[in-house]
Amino acid sequence: MKKTQVREKPVPAGAADMQRPATIAGTQVNPGTQATVHIPVPRLYTHTDMAMPVHVIHGRKDGPRLFVCGAIHGDEIIGTEIIRRLIKLKKVKNLRGTLIAVPVVNVYAFEQHSRYSPDRRDMNRFFPGSKKGSLTSQIAEKFMSEVVRASQYGIDLHAGSNHRANFPQIRVDIENQEALDLARAFRVPVVVNAGIRDGSLRKAAAEAGVHTILYEAGEALRFDEEAVRAGVRGILSVMTSIEMLRPSTRRKTPQMDPLIADSTSWVRAPISGILQMEAPLGAKVAKNNRIGVIADPFGDQEVAILSPVSGVVIGRLNLPLVHRGDAVIHIAHLDRLKKIEPAIEEFREEIADER
Repeated sequence: MKKTQVREKPVPAGAADMQRPATIAGTQVNPGTQATVHIPVPRLYTHTDMAMPVHVIHGRKDGPRLFVCGAIHGDEIIGTEIIRRLIKLKKVKNLRGTLIAVPVVNVYAFEQHSRYSPDRRDMNRFFPGSKKGSLTSQIAEKFMSEVVRASQYGIDLHAGSNHRANFPQIRVDIENQEALDLARAFRVPVVVNAGIRDGSLRKAAAEAGVHTILYEAGEALRFDEEAVRAGVRGILSVMTSIEMLRPSTRRKTPQMDPLIADSTSWVRAPISGILQMEAPLGAKVAKNNRIGVIADPFGDQEVAILSPVSGVVIGRLNLPLVHRGDAVIHIAHLDRLKKIEPAIEEFREEIADER
């Protein structure tokens, strides 16, 4: 079996307030160091050992403990790239408290480029998991016990699925004020009030007293540069807001409040055919306005798709072949239409400037 690997490096730190060593999967990480720990998970039926890699940056000074995770759904690889870039940054090495970064939670699904575990279960419906449950349930339990319950805050990174792309957004239970504060601090223009589903990581974390938000951006099995940069910036902004990192000394313009949507709707294809979507991600849409058209590939029939609500496009189907009833565009309900375009434009300008 592959042994737990520990790579300790000195991490720059200030004086005093030394925190205690952190222990994950039986491995001790001393203050002022970082380490890569491999959490053992069930081996494959080929007798191949498996492990969940976890990168721990344990600051010298006492402070919050934050977990950041990607690839709970194995094909949502954008979180893996966000975490890869995050842990390379020098400023993160000088943090207060502890960052627990898990680039790939569902290592089985990730290796297979699949949303689901080998037992065909969606891990985000099996938290908090069980030591004696299914394979998916056992991985969820291991992640909860070793990472989540040891944290105070969490950021769960996701992407669109099944040929669907998402505009950078945060999903959060706005009744949880501390989680809402994290959502605002993430600095994306759209925050969605999303109910907590049974079996989800957010629900299990909330029941454990860990304030957690979910970042949605990009498409499964693809990297989107805007979404990746927004994710890295958002995590750093959250770390600053909870005083893990020092605020930047550079003078900045006042931060725009995000657009908070209480609900969302998927618009479905009225007929089968060839989809021509006219509303891009981040677009403002008004109720009853045309947002696309579906054409019959063997005839002259064309049917316009009208938006049933006003708001902003936060998700859309990229595959142009649709059946009647397919979900083709996702709209966050917003009445303040005049604020949408300035918020989206400011966000995109800021992200472009951070190249």
